[in-house]
Amino acid sequence: MTRTEKPGMNKPGMNKAGMKKSGMLKTGMLKTGIKVRAGRVAVLGALGLASVSLAAAPAFAKGAVEISAPPTAQVGKTITVTAHGGDDSAGLLHQLCVEENGFGEGWHQETCSTPAKGDARVTVEGTSARPGNLQFRAVLYGLTSKHDQKPVRLHASDVVTVHVR
Repeated sequence: MTRTEKPGMNKPGMNKAGMKKSGMLKTGMLKTGIKVRAGRVAVLGALGLASVSLAAAPAFAKGAVEISAPPTAQVGKTITVTAHGGDDSAGLLHQLCVEENGFGEGWHQETCSTPAKGDARVTVEGTSARPGNLQFRAVLYGLTSKHDQKPVRLHASDVVTVHVR
């Protein structure tokens, strides 16, 4: 026997660790090893699937647009509509526009703020020459430059209605 060998290693029915071999123990270890390996494969597969689904899912930027207008106004009197909004999308300039829909004209832009980084604000003042309902909404656009020809619509406010009497 050499110094590296343990007593009983060469005996039949003993493994290298000097433990007694048993058919039950050997089979049990094999099943456990397969179960552990299958479990690891399942966990790795689930992690891989989760990372792929997170990478494929679009990231939604946080932002909001608010608009305020008086609920009623008199014919010929000034109507003031204010709006402000912002978004945390990186690298984009923001431009806020106020749109009007009234008297069967459809939605059209009244005015827009200048493109700027961060929050945008705009105020519109006007009068109505006849009674009826005017609707306003604010729309926030993202631009890559001040002269961007294809702005991206980021957010829109709720519609507010002014009853002109």
